[in-house]
Amino acid sequence: MSLTDKAIEQIRELIRTGALPPGSKLPPEPDLAAQLGLSRNLAREAVKALAVARVLEVRRGDGTYVTSLQPSVLLEGLGGAVELLQGDAVALQDLMEVRRLLEPMATALAATRISDDQLAEVKRHLDAMREARDDVEQLNAHDAAFHRAVVLATGNETLLTLLEGISGRTLRARIWRGLVDDKAGGRTLAEHEAIFNALSTRDATLSQAAALLHVSNTEHWLRGHLRAGDPLASGATAGE
Repeated sequence: MSLTDKAIEQIRELIRTGALPPGSKLPPEPDLAAQLGLSRNLAREAVKALAVARVLEVRRGDGTYVTSLQPSVLLEGLGGAVELLQGDAVALQDLMEVRRLLEPMATALAATRISDDQLAEVKRHLDAMREARDDVEQLNAHDAAFHRAVVLATGNETLLTLLEGISGRTLRARIWRGLVDDKAGGRTLAEHEAIFNALSTRDATLSQAAALLHVSNTEHWLRGHLRAGDPLASGATAGE
């Protein structure tokens, strides 16, 4: 472990133990360095690294603060990393596998917790998807919102952040464009309707099965296009 890594770990330990709780301000750099027995340079490098990781926030002219440490903050960089991975066909398939593992279970959990208002929000996006069946950009927007509303109903912020992170915006847009071109958009809309209907019954098993069918079919379609040499996984297409 490098000296900088050790310095990072020391600051993390202060946060873990509650000596520096979320929202608290770090001591000035000289005091922090003295407290940890570090050089000022090492303390500065550790703070920079933790700021990049969204553990700390450097406010120019004010000081350095511990962030809220909420999953949505700490995992903020996941979506950007996923967008970069979409140029790699193997990584893209790996991401779909992760989605297949997580999303059906999340949908099952949502079925046991979803409120009437949350269910109405899911239906609102489903209705909007039907109306926009020939508009890929609108389909993409309401598809993402549909799934977000479902996972939001779990009340699990970490799960929501992870699933939003692996379901990249540009990937969704490319898949919808391909589905519409392949005349498979109607089938995919029906799969979303099946998810909504299962959630409406509050049946966790049925909801999980409906979500698994949807994600598996999307994954199968994607694999087929990648095997055929479709440039789906490379650069963004016009209009995204």
